[in-house]
Amino acid sequence: MNPSASENIARPATSATPTAAGPLAGLKVIELGQLIAGPFAAKTLADFGAEVIKIEAPGKGDPLRQWRLLKDGTSVWWQVQSRNKRSVALDLRQPEAQDIIRQLAQEADVLIENFRPGAMEDWGLGPDALHALNPRLIMLRISGYGQSCPYRDRPGFGMVAEAMSGLRHLSGEPGRVPVRVGISIGDTLAALHGVIGILMALHHRNTHGVGQVIDVALYEAVFNCMESLLPEYSAFGAVRGPAGSALPGIAPTNAYRCADGAYALIAGTGDSIFKRLMACIGRPDLAQDSSLASNTGRVARVKELDAAIGQWAETLSVDDVLAALEKAEVPAGKIYTVADIASDPHYAARGMLESVQMADGSALAVPGFVPKLSLTPGSHQRNAPTLGQDTDAVLREVGLTEAQISALRERGVVA
Repeated sequence: MNPSASENIARPATSATPTAAGPLAGLKVIELGQLIAGPFAAKTLADFGAEVIKIEAPGKGDPLRQWRLLKDGTSVWWQVQSRNKRSVALDLRQPEAQDIIRQLAQEADVLIENFRPGAMEDWGLGPDALHALNPRLIMLRISGYGQSCPYRDRPGFGMVAEAMSGLRHLSGEPGRVPVRVGISIGDTLAALHGVIGILMALHHRNTHGVGQVIDVALYEAVFNCMESLLPEYSAFGAVRGPAGSALPGIAPTNAYRCADGAYALIAGTGDSIFKRLMACIGRPDLAQDSSLASNTGRVARVKELDAAIGQWAETLSVDDVLAALEKAEVPAGKIYTVADIASDPHYAARGMLESVQMADGSALAVPGFVPKLSLTPGSHQRNAPTLGQDTDAVLREVGLTEAQISALRERGVVA
């Protein structure tokens, strides 16, 4: 998207709510680690009012600052992943920096880390050490394979988790190379599971007064979303494979090519929806066929149904297909590009096209806040920080003097 397009679709960031501070106001979070999973979990908390102190290595900081497309030397992704956070540049390899983390942990509610298992213990910052200082601390640990068991020491990235969970095996067309989802879905699913764990742990702490450790493995977060994969194997020995654009075992649902070359995604899977779909495409004979009254019968004849729907769709443009299906109350949609998203009135009306003002005065469109809370929605309070932007302020808050901060900076402990 070029700058002018961004300015055209951007909407002002809003926080006009009964309690604009957010439902997590007063929650103090320390974010350790980098890139996607841990920072995405912290971002989600920050969007809803938590104070997030992001610890970054002096020098380049979080590598995400340099990932994908850059504007003025910094990734525009950074403005999404680190909005509403404070940045402290701290070299965790040095004992003085580890002492600062201990000081922060004494007053924190949550600590998030996504280092390889054992790194925190090597620094004297493992759960036992931190809970001795603050028994109420909740610690989210995200790693490739979890904190225990045979694979714990293997390096684990989201793409490996997607493969190990079974997701990659199901992605793509039968007989072809498995494909990846175009985003880091393994990291994001792990982050969201981590946020769920934090909220549950906070509820438990409110009742019992103690914090706990949340151990999220990337592969387990993806595996948790694999639906009937394991029970089908257990019961029938069925090894599910890739099915392209269809959803195996549920029919009819697929992508159908239209006259203009675009594809319409159509789901006629409910019994009454199926009848309306068949009436819409001019096949009342199929709508009235008793053998197609339930999903089981439709799955047995899915190729016939896909052919009938496809023959109808290829005579119309995608817009005409979708208009007819909307009138018939059949779930359908087209495949959006980001340009479609940026110009879609529903996205705008739902507040999903927010805008932030960059340092040079230009507007940058960023995703809005999810989920939607009626009284305490998420809001944009501050742009993503520059590296170490809040180092001095945070260190003063834990009691360090200006002389002490200067001494630490001279030794390269902070920046």
